[in-house]
Amino acid sequence: MRLALEDAGADYLNKPPENDYAAFAPPYLKAGKLVIGQTANILFWLGPRLGLAPKGEAARLRLHQQQLTIADWLVEVHDSHHPIAGSLYYEEQKAEALRRARIFRGERLPKFMAYFEANTGGFSYVHLSLFQMIEGLRYAFPRTMSRIEKKYPGLNKIHKHAALRPRIAAYLASARRIPFNQDDIFRHYPELDRP
Repeated sequence: MRLALEDAGADYLNKPPENDYAAFAPPYLKAGKLVIGQTANILFWLGPRLGLAPKGEAARLRLHQQQLTIADWLVEVHDSHHPIAGSLYYEEQKAEALRRARIFRGERLPKFMAYFEANTGGFSYVHLSLFQMIEGLRYAFPRTMSRIEKKYPGLNKIHKHAALRPRIAAYLASARRIPFNQDDIFRHYPELDRP
């Protein structure tokens, strides 16, 4: 969501959640009196307004479907290090995480990458989300990504193209960009990235 706003040069405030229950949890977008929750839903609404989505309904729904698939992929990334529960520490589910990460690296990651390698065209908010996915996967699974990325030249091209967009490049170089860390979805545990 933040990349879409940055790419469009839109003004936004990044504020902590307020004590209202219009959305289940962050992220959510407040635009006037409108409150929209869930990243995919927010991007579905923002995309046409920011010039990052096609105008036709069928094409917008296809794009939304792809964004929802990215949301599924993101859950699988999270579950590679917290397969039992987000409320438990990693160390409390490490054995399960080792098994889950091996399956993610060997089966699920290639499946998602192959899908998006074959299903990308034009430039949209989905491309910005794919950029963020690749960045995060490079942080969380650097060995795996260095081994398999060359099989997906289309995704590498999308990543490079997004990074070179002037407003995205400026954002990436700014203090506004939150670095990857061990408290977010993309976490690097070296033992989860071993063959």
